[in-house]
Amino acid sequence: MAPKFDPNEIKIVCLRCTGGEVGATSALAPKIGPLGLSPKKVGDDIAKATGDWKGLRITVRLTIQNRQAAIEVVPSASALIIKALKEPPRDRKKQKNIKHTGNLGLDEIINIARQMRPRSLARELKGTVKEILGTAQSVGCTVDGKHPHDVIDEINNGETEIPSD
Repeated sequence: MAPKFDPNEIKIVCLRCTGGEVGATSALAPKIGPLGLSPKKVGDDIAKATGDWKGLRITVRLTIQNRQAAIEVVPSASALIIKALKEPPRDRKKQKNIKHTGNLGLDEIINIARQMRPRSLARELKGTVKEILGTAQSVGCTVDGKHPHDVIDEINNGETEIPSD
C-alpha cells in the first residue's frame, strides 16, 4: 500500500496544456487524484489562469498544499515569441502546422530573453538572447526584417550590441 499523504506537505506538479481550454480530466486525474483534488475543478482553474495564452501549448506548475492548488503559468520561449507576434488565437483542431511569419524587433527579443533568464543555461544575457533567436528561427519569424541566424552572426561578430543586463 502507498504511504499516507501528509496534507500540509507542499507538492509540485508540472503539466503541459493548451491555454484557455479545459484539458481532459482523464489526463489530470492520475496526477492530482491521489493528492485529494478534483480533476474537473483544477481543470477549470487552469483554463481560467491560462486565458491570456489561448490556443498555445503552455506549461503549468501546480503547487498543492492543504488540498488547495495554486496555479502558476511557466511560458516557454516559443510561447513567448508567438505571443509577441500578436497573432489571433487559432483553433488547434482546425488549423494544423501553422507557419508564424511575423517580424519582431530586437528589443522584444531582449525582453523575452530577460523573462527566460532564470531558466537559461547561458552565463550572460547575450547567450540567452542567442537562445531566443534560435527559437525564433524554429518558429519561423524574422527579427528586424532579417533571418534570426543572421542576427546571431551579427552578435557574434560584435556588430550588434546586447546590454549586459
